[in-house]
Amino acid sequence: MTTIRTARDSQWGETFARLKAMTGEGRYEEVEAEARTLAALPRRPWRRRPPHWEARVLATGAAVMHGRMAEALDELDTLIAELEPVGLNSQMLRLIARSNRVVALSGLRRYAEAETVANGVLRELNQIAHRAPVSGLETNTLRHLATVLCGLARHEEAEAVVRGNLSRANGPAAGVLHTTLAQSLNGQGRYEEALAEVRRSPPRPPRYAAGHPDLVAAEALYGLGRRAEAEDAVRRSLADCERWLHPAHPRTGEARALLARVTGPEPGEESRGEPGE
Repeated sequence: MTTIRTARDSQWGETFARLKAMTGEGRYEEVEAEARTLAALPRRPWRRRPPHWEARVLATGAAVMHGRMAEALDELDTLIAELEPVGLNSQMLRLIARSNRVVALSGLRRYAEAETVANGVLRELNQIAHRAPVSGLETNTLRHLATVLCGLARHEEAEAVVRGNLSRANGPAAGVLHTTLAQSLNGQGRYEEALAEVRRSPPRPPRYAAGHPDLVAAEALYGLGRRAEAEDAVRRSLADCERWLHPAHPRTGEARALLARVTGPEPGEESRGEPGE
């Protein structure tokens, strides 16, 4: 097994492949801790691949996926400023960091800024598509853009973005896209369609998507007036958020807010009084 000691010498590639695999397994805390240790190793400026930069991109990306948006955003801004695209590898790392920044801004509800960053990333990816494998990052960024468009209440545009990219996604990423599509359908009041899309999501979504399918399903059920089912779904969502995500993750607050709506009085009920009041 690759260790930090051997990575210091000649096994950077194996080390980062292992850390990326751990990220896919949802081991964000471990990835961030090891990546920060790697980033703190003595820098070797003669190397063509700057491993300290790659380690920092991994660390900040793990922090964002865990849900520490505000904390990660300042670090991402500093990192992006340092990662001038002087070579293709540095340019790709910078684009990954900027895509992570879209997620952080979206989580903080800074949707207009997030849209601008996402569109910039997509333009740059299109410019270098003939030189580098950009499909995975492009699909992820488009998914982030769809979430941002939902935040801006531009649900039809979000739906178009997701539908245009569903065929490109594989595995868990495809399931997450179906959940994002359901979110856009909820925003249009198409609740039955939204429920059908949520059911296409994997039963165990990636850790960064914990609680999301049930949250979107609860929104649809609530929209259909099926409050008891909506309450069950949102309670499952909240339990998953509290189990798998950082306490600061915005989805946890969204689940709590929806639970309060679902279990509160019916719309207009609170304004009703007894005759003569």
